This record gives sequence, C-alpha cells and structure tokens, in this order.
Amino acid sequence: MENKKQEFLFDKVNYKFLLIGLGIIAVGFILMTGGGSDDPNVFNPEIFSFRRIRLAPTTVLAGFGVVIYSIFKK
Repeated sequence: MENKKQEFLFDKVNYKFLLIGLGIIAVGFILMTGGGSDDPNVFNPEIFSFRRIRLAPTTVLAGFGVVIYSIFKK
C-alpha cells in the first residue's frame, strides 16, 4: 500500500488571495450600510450618497474579481 501525501486543491498563495478578496467584499457591504431614517415620514437623501451608489458596489465587484483571480491562478 502506498502512502500518498494529501494535496490541497489550491496553493497557499491562492488561499491568501481568496481571504483578501473576501475581506474586500465584506468592506464593500459595510460601506453600503446606514443612511436610513428613524422616522418613515422623513426622507434622508444620504441613501443616495456617492459612497453607497458608486464606491461600495465597485468595492464589492473588485473583491469578486480578486476571488475569481485566486481561483484561476496557477
């Protein structure tokens, strides 16, 4: 019987990029939070701020890009 060393699917670098990408995604979702109003009869225009409309979704997409890169990196 042969003793085979267990190999992981990815290298150590791939897992580092994966964790970095997941962290970037988490930061993007944190940037999306807030901007609501305690009173439903009062409109808060902060919900349409640059941070929530442009920055947060771009950050999440960049995080997904890093995750995809970590999967395809060989």
